[in-house]
Amino acid sequence: MRMYDNPVISGFHPDPSVCRVGDDYYLVCSSFEYFPGLPLFHSKDLVHWEQIGNVLDRPGQLPLPVPGAKASGGLYAPTIRHHDGRYWVINTNIDGGGNFVVSARRPEGPWRDPVWIDLPGIDPDLAWEEDGTCWCAFSGPEGGINMARIDPVEGTVLEQPFVTWSGSGLKYPEAPHLYRIGDWWYLLIAEGGTERGHSVSVARSRSPRGPWQGAPSNPLLSHSGTPRPIQNTGHADLVEAPDGSWWMVLLGVRPRGFTPDVHVLGRETFLTPVEWDADGWPLLAPVPVSHAAPGGAWHPVPAPPTRDDFDKHSLAPHWISPFTRHEGSWSLTERPGWLLLGATGPTLDRPGYTFVGRRQQHHDCRVTALIDPGTGRGGLCVRLDEAHHYEVEAGDGEVRVVARIGPLRQTVARRPVPAGPQHLTVTIRTSDLVPASPELTDGGTTGPDTIAFGLGDPDTPDARPLAELDGRYLSTEVACGFTGRVIGMYATEGTVAFDWFEYVPTPSV
Repeated sequence: MRMYDNPVISGFHPDPSVCRVGDDYYLVCSSFEYFPGLPLFHSKDLVHWEQIGNVLDRPGQLPLPVPGAKASGGLYAPTIRHHDGRYWVINTNIDGGGNFVVSARRPEGPWRDPVWIDLPGIDPDLAWEEDGTCWCAFSGPEGGINMARIDPVEGTVLEQPFVTWSGSGLKYPEAPHLYRIGDWWYLLIAEGGTERGHSVSVARSRSPRGPWQGAPSNPLLSHSGTPRPIQNTGHADLVEAPDGSWWMVLLGVRPRGFTPDVHVLGRETFLTPVEWDADGWPLLAPVPVSHAAPGGAWHPVPAPPTRDDFDKHSLAPHWISPFTRHEGSWSLTERPGWLLLGATGPTLDRPGYTFVGRRQQHHDCRVTALIDPGTGRGGLCVRLDEAHHYEVEAGDGEVRVVARIGPLRQTVARRPVPAGPQHLTVTIRTSDLVPASPELTDGGTTGPDTIAFGLGDPDTPDARPLAELDGRYLSTEVACGFTGRVIGMYATEGTVAFDWFEYVPTPSV
């Protein structure tokens, strides 16, 4: 029996939505303030996923105005569906335009420019009746799930929204998905908030208009109040496999550390099986850490490269930037084999800076880059938002480590270096943690991990440690918001060159 491990897509990949076309599955996730927007994945087995692009990969598709945009703003909760020979994604940009639809003949794109829809609320969904009637379910501005008939091609609202079902009584009913399964219409929602009380509930009706009957066992799924290592389970989508089995993708987190536990990777994508009872209601067991894989062939995909030598003509789809990526702020051709970043802002503390990074996807990992600051200033940053980030940077004849935690910004280490390229390293580990204050825990530790910064090639005796910082301050529970850590390269003065960037998962000691 083949087994799979959860999460199936690790790191900051929340609000998953999935559709199947033949033997192929396609999945999109929320991306919030990052560009490109809406990472798009492909799989043959629901377990092994390969990022094949981003739905919104042109600046004109994704207006995130600076100033005006904010951390944990931007793109919320997409839905992907296939209908009438096209792929459709409906989504909300809370910082620029509201609800919109994009479509493409091929999932790899190109995707059309957004068609805006005059509907309030967030978390829109698409479903079609057999006669072509298109329904949009969404989380209404006054609470509860709303429904409207729309024309997704023109973005026209054909029937004004009306309230349908408001869940089982928990707070924030949202993330609706509407399905026709057999003789019933099912409405799957999230409720309870996206924190520890997150849960999945369902109702059904003979018509998309209702009336809706909630499942007697709602919520179908919640890990609230349990000791399970996966928490915040919710915001789910259903899919039927070719063999007739049913599966659910959903978000969850993996908290660590001293009470109340914190998570640093963001909300991740998990997979769990779905059964159906004799009365036609879906049944869900707790989300497993590992489980028997869906039947059929096993389709592993190549692991993403751990190292980028920047010898291609374009950046790989996993590279993201906060808010936007200005045309003139980066180049792969000006100095062949190097990524050049040109500063567009003097600090990482306010939107408008130049940053190219990737999601942290492992609790233990190491990032190393060879950087030539020239006459500029830049380096490596572990980012949660503008008020919560650590960085190691080179410039002005020195390397320094800087911490920004809420209102506090402090240089915690500095060392003079000669001119020329420098190896900079960030190592994140969940063992041998930075000690907490003795007054708090008798000299123990409270954080989920330690973030260490180094200078020099880490695989040689010349490597020199610079500083070690407590990772809890770069967690969602401290910083607030909906995202996870992103580790990347930046420039805040002049032009800074990066020869290569390497991200390596490391075993926990």
